[in-house]
Amino acid sequence: MISLSPADAERLRLAFQRCRDMDGTLNEQLRAYADASREVFPAYGEAVDRLVARLNGNGGGETAPRPGDAMPPFMLPDESGRLVALAALMERGPVAVMFFRGHWCPYCRLNVRAVVQALDRIEAMGARIVAIMPETQEYTRQLKADSGAPFPILTDLDNGYALSLNLAIWLGAEIQSLLSYQDMAKFHGNDGWMLPIPAVFVVGRDGIVKARFVDPDFRKRMEVDDLLAALESASRES
Repeated sequence: MISLSPADAERLRLAFQRCRDMDGTLNEQLRAYADASREVFPAYGEAVDRLVARLNGNGGGETAPRPGDAMPPFMLPDESGRLVALAALMERGPVAVMFFRGHWCPYCRLNVRAVVQALDRIEAMGARIVAIMPETQEYTRQLKADSGAPFPILTDLDNGYALSLNLAIWLGAEIQSLLSYQDMAKFHGNDGWMLPIPAVFVVGRDGIVKARFVDPDFRKRMEVDDLLAALESASRES
């Protein structure tokens, strides 16, 4: 089994800090981290390439809700155990429903940080953010604290909601082996090794999807400027 040595884990940690602090767009930061990660842990980068090719070949995420579709409702617990419903979030304005892999994922941490930095502009247009992850509340709380995110981070235990949107994927034995240094069973409360494809759905007050970003390659995310433009357009409609 190829795993990550403590020295390599430290190199990745320093690479993450360097990418987090660099000037540039979110996807420039993500690309820089992906390049650094591939240098430190090439076996994982190659395994992810194979996973992404498999998901693309299977149409991964293609059948998730599209612009013009009604967004299926949810009611999920936030980091403090309070149930949060999509219908309640939409009362004031458009909502960006964002799926993340987990607190342990450096790409998700960079993504959340970029959204937090844009929150003043998001809130000024009357829009809201909600994040959804398959991790237990202990870890949604940890991501919230680490990122300073004031928006709710909800637990989708066993990926039930992600499955209903055709976003949940099994990582496969190769990735499972390479990520064995992460205690996924503890993070998820199960050992299924299922994660959502990271995705964003901008939902109007009418419950209709106005824009979406779904990419089986978790190293790519919706650019913050695109998120802001979609929310602004949705807020003008409502």
